[in-house]
Amino acid sequence: MRVLVIESATEACSVALFDGDRLVAGEHRILGRGHAEQLVPMISQLPDQGRAGKILVSLGPGSFTGVRIGLAAARALALAWKAECRGYPTLALVAAMAREARPGPITVCMTGGHGEWFVQDFGADGFPETELASMTPDQAATRDNHAVVAGSQGKLDILPDARKFTLLPDALLTSDLSPIYGRAPDARLPGGGA
Repeated sequence: MRVLVIESATEACSVALFDGDRLVAGEHRILGRGHAEQLVPMISQLPDQGRAGKILVSLGPGSFTGVRIGLAAARALALAWKAECRGYPTLALVAAMAREARPGPITVCMTGGHGEWFVQDFGADGFPETELASMTPDQAATRDNHAVVAGSQGKLDILPDARKFTLLPDALLTSDLSPIYGRAPDARLPGGGA
C-alpha cells in the first residue's frame, strides 16, 4: 500500500510517498512561513499526485498554522481518496531521526511559541519518557536532559523530515487527529474565559 506522509509543523515543510517501507519520492524545504501556499503543490508534484491508501500527518507541537494546514490537507485528501488517515507527534519523529545518527536516549528541544521551547525526553526505544513541556530557554537548559539533545534548539540540529518517517515506531501512530499544541491557548473569550 502507498503511504503519503505530511510534515508541516515547524519551519520545515516536507512530504514523502512510500510504497510499503520504500521511499518512492519526497521533498523537504525550509520555509519559515508559507506552508499554506507550498504544501499542496509539493504533494501534487509527487508521482500520481501523491495518491495513497494511507495518509500520515504530523500533529505537532509546532507552528499553530503549520499544524492546522497539514491536518486540513490530510483530512481533505483522505476524504477525496477514501484513504485511512492517522497522525503522529512531531517531536517523536525528530527523536527517531536523532537516534539514527546517535543511538540511545534523546532529549528533543524545539522552538515553541512566545520565546519558549518544546522539550520532551525519549528512550532508546523511541518512546516518550516524559510529558511534552513548554518552557523558557533557561528552564530547558537547567533541566536534567539526556546526553544527546536534538531539534531546532539542540546541539544535534534536526528538523522533522517526512522522508525519514519509517524510523518512527508504528505504535506512536494514532487515529486521534487532534493537534498537539504543547502549551495553553493565548486567545481569551470575552469575559476572560479560555
